Amino acid sequence: MIRFSKYIAFYFLFSGIFLVVGMYSLVRYGLKQSIDFTGGALVEMKIADTTPQSLLEESAKKENMNIASIQKSFEKTYVLRVKPEESEKVNVFFDTVKKTDNTVELLRRETVGPILGKELLTKAIFAAIIAMGGILLYVAYAFKNIKFGVSAIIALFHDLLMVLGVFSLLGHFRGIEVDTLFVTAFLTTMSFSVHDTIVVFDRIREYLRRGVKLSFEETCDLALTETMGRSTTNSLTIIFMLFSLVLLGGDTVRWFTMALLVGTISGTYSSPFIATPILILWDRFERRRKSGT
Repeated sequence: MIRFSKYIAFYFLFSGIFLVVGMYSLVRYGLKQSIDFTGGALVEMKIADTTPQSLLEESAKKENMNIASIQKSFEKTYVLRVKPEESEKVNVFFDTVKKTDNTVELLRRETVGPILGKELLTKAIFAAIIAMGGILLYVAYAFKNIKFGVSAIIALFHDLLMVLGVFSLLGHFRGIEVDTLFVTAFLTTMSFSVHDTIVVFDRIREYLRRGVKLSFEETCDLALTETMGRSTTNSLTIIFMLFSLVLLGGDTVRWFTMALLVGTISGTYSSPFIATPILILWDRFERRRKSGT
């Protein structure tokens, strides 16, 4: 049996360093929002096989048009995201491209209003709050103890803050924007975070029901020792797949996959090294309070 409980301070220090850096960036710089939230225009264009992508960038510069991002969706098909103040220049920009490439096609043009973006963000936050409340109540009911539910939610907050912190840093230093796909990855992280935590907690509950002659800390250490291999192997299969998609999946899904990758890595770490240590510290506090020391 590995005595994981001996290094609780190190686990919290390790997480704390990343959380402090991420939260500082989040407070100082915030998240760089895409037109899904700020409003603007989404333009999909198809150019000739011999026309380089640089033509789109040069044409935008010629018309003093600021394009937020250019993503290649299919062969010679590009999706351009344009800020709200630039949406009126789309037609002029298209005409400029057409002067060089007369085969260019405007496949799609959609306008997203800022009101719709704010409504989407509000609903996403509301959905996250409902999900966390449901997880807290369900875990507390399933394990017949509120401290299991609270520990799982704290670990969940840890994972969500990790994802937000990483993307705040990416937005500031790399200009990466968060969009609706990021919201999807954000909510998916909640599910994966709790998944591994439940596995560990279930093993702890099983030992407590058996009445094993071990202290609570030793019971948690034994549960972690027995589940660590399974959890790590399961997580690594997902991490390798997501890492491959980050490298080879293309611009369209790269940052969506990156959000899932960060959430998966953080969720794999938080289950044994955040959620379970919180249970142990809670038990220590209860025993000290009962003993009056």
